[in-house]
Amino acid sequence: MTASDTIYSDRKFRLWPFLVSLVITLAIGVVASLFTRPEIPGWYRFLHKPSFNPPDWLFPLVWTILYVLIAIAAYWVWVRRNKLGGFGTTCGIYFIQLALNFSWSIVFFGMHLIATALVVIMLLWISIIFNIIRFAKYDSLAAWLLVPYLLWVSFATILNYAIYRLN
Repeated sequence: MTASDTIYSDRKFRLWPFLVSLVITLAIGVVASLFTRPEIPGWYRFLHKPSFNPPDWLFPLVWTILYVLIAIAAYWVWVRRNKLGGFGTTCGIYFIQLALNFSWSIVFFGMHLIATALVVIMLLWISIIFNIIRFAKYDSLAAWLLVPYLLWVSFATILNYAIYRLN
């Protein structure tokens, strides 16, 4: 039996695992925002930014949606963790990408290290690819839920690079 054979056989919602997954991912976003928000009206405002830089209000909206999608994806994998081996590796990759996600805010906004943040976000992008591959082994929906995250981080990488070049 493969993961795809079990995709629809185990869709019973489990509140506790979902809440734990949601709290973990949203907590990352909330704590990261503590480094980000104070820098928006000051340091970030005075950086040279490319013409395609989105308005400031869009970032928290997009990130909230992405964190919820990430939490749902992690939940789907968590409830299917006994169906296949390698769950520890999958968790490791998942937490590495969360740590890189969190680290980017500290490096870019907290430390004002634009070039270093670019390296962090490229590593984040790579870790998301690995995360999608690992999640797909457990549930195709979980993998697809991470695609908007990958697309946004792709855009954010280009934006980070442009800000680096302009400053």
